[in-house]
Amino acid sequence: MTKILLTGFEAFGNTPVNPAESVARALDNKVVLGSAIVSRIVPNNFFDCIECVCAAIAELNPAVVVMMGEYGGRATITVERIAQNLNDSTRYNLADNNGCALQDQPTIPGGPIAYYSSLPIRAMVKTMREAGIPADISDAPGTFCCNHLLYGTLHHISSNALPIRAGWIHLPHLPSVAALPENLGAPSMSVETSAAGVEVGIKAILEHPVDIGDPIPSRLQI
Repeated sequence: MTKILLTGFEAFGNTPVNPAESVARALDNKVVLGSAIVSRIVPNNFFDCIECVCAAIAELNPAVVVMMGEYGGRATITVERIAQNLNDSTRYNLADNNGCALQDQPTIPGGPIAYYSSLPIRAMVKTMREAGIPADISDAPGTFCCNHLLYGTLHHISSNALPIRAGWIHLPHLPSVAALPENLGAPSMSVETSAAGVEVGIKAILEHPVDIGDPIPSRLQI
């Protein structure tokens, strides 16, 4: 059976429960259109996270890799278009879970400036919206561990000419996290809604080896 590697970051910073971890656990072992989802929880640490996902790729030989993280402040599920070869966690006043804060440092010295997701991002967002789940395309994955892991994984796939499609989904805060004093006013989404969105997004990936050409209107502000 074809495998889909689904990864979710662990808790970090002002996020005691990461929706990415919750959704990864909720969808583990599900079968979508004959393909099995295999979930892995990834440490929220620079470089360690890339090693973790590359090891899972070697172990599972998946056809698709869908990585997930939280983007606090966004109200919708966002499918990322691009990853850049730049880390700057100090702009968010954030360090990873090992206490490492990177500033203006590349993920891969001498690597390409950026990589594009190889997932059908338009089809994914359209399918989520048709299922009644708020979703959008994002061109800004940030400069913390999410962008870092997406870039590192796409670089690994490209450098080794692996026949794997890969990309990133960002999820809003969970309601319990948005209710914390430090996050008051932030939008949120339940685990159930986020998981449903990711599942139909995976269905769209399997149904669309090539992305659709439909325009995807956006009101994404961050």
